[in-house]
Amino acid sequence: MTALSLRQLNRATLARQHLLERARLTVPELLERLVGLQAQTPHTWYVGLWSRLAGFSPEEASDLLGRGHIVRLALMRSTIHLVTAEDAQWLRPAVQPVHDRGFQATYGRQAAGLDFAEVERAGRAALADKPLPFSALGRALAEHGRRAGWGERDPQALANLVRTRVALVQVPPRGQWGRSGTAAHTPIETWPGRALAPDPSVSRLVLRYLAAFGPASVRDVQHWSGLTRLAEVVDGLRRGLEVFTGPDGRELFDLPDAPRPDPDTPAPVRFCYEYDNLLRSHADTARLVAVRLRDHGFNAKNGVDPGTVLVDGTVAAGWRIALDRDSAVLAITPVRALTAAEEAEVSAEGAALLEFWAPKAGERRIEIAAPTG
Repeated sequence: MTALSLRQLNRATLARQHLLERARLTVPELLERLVGLQAQTPHTWYVGLWSRLAGFSPEEASDLLGRGHIVRLALMRSTIHLVTAEDAQWLRPAVQPVHDRGFQATYGRQAAGLDFAEVERAGRAALADKPLPFSALGRALAEHGRRAGWGERDPQALANLVRTRVALVQVPPRGQWGRSGTAAHTPIETWPGRALAPDPSVSRLVLRYLAAFGPASVRDVQHWSGLTRLAEVVDGLRRGLEVFTGPDGRELFDLPDAPRPDPDTPAPVRFCYEYDNLLRSHADTARLVAVRLRDHGFNAKNGVDPGTVLVDGTVAAGWRIALDRDSAVLAITPVRALTAAEEAEVSAEGAALLEFWAPKAGERRIEIAAPTG
């Protein structure tokens, strides 16, 4: 069994994620290859598309979102992802056990004694007239419940029960480029009018994951999806997969024809947004991170982690953009010392990011701090 080094895993992952070279693909084509992008913020995922696509137009992606060709809804790990409408149809039911388990862990006590199917019907009825924020949906359900004999129920628990049982998409203009809007939700069957797959394939989910993130372990697939007990599924696919050994001795699986570039392949500087799938899709991120990010201000209990800067394929810095009326400042905080050549490349890519993110800013400035730690 062939052993793979961290650098081999790094280059393979970057190739699948189109971070070695920007791809000449449409937005839907890229999203299909990535099995979506994590997208719980309204707009920062546009940076994930910009870093991966040649000639990317945010207006094009925004239009696709407005027409329902791509959608934002809770999927893997019960977090909001941006996917094609076609992928949403089978991905959402495939990860249903994740949503069920999460609801029981958080709201099981508040929901005790409820008829879940009855709450679902009431939720669909409440959403029939127009999309609603979760707060409004919860209030409507609580009021209905008082009339229906449910007793006094937590509106948040009721709204989340509907979210668990119904594939709710966030409707535009929420998430559209240059626009804002309330996080209002409606069933995917209502808008954009898609029926969920009745019998989704978990094997298909595993294969799509490996195409986007492999080589990877069973534990990695489970970490990404939130599903458990996938060893049996992977064993059923084993004869059609390449099997390797990772640096820790763990079995890694991959598609036979998937790209595994030479480990000396150059990796350009890339900016990843704060929820980029790249760092959230493996149980072990050693292939991408060579330091303990927690020691450098990441994984804070309060607040959102910064975005990350990849230098030679691994995380070398965090970044944030501060905007005011006339200026945009990109603050970069390295987690290790950068060479002069690396700093120049980071600055060049950072300038391109600022031009993309804040094209109308009168002043655009980059500030690179001393390394943390």
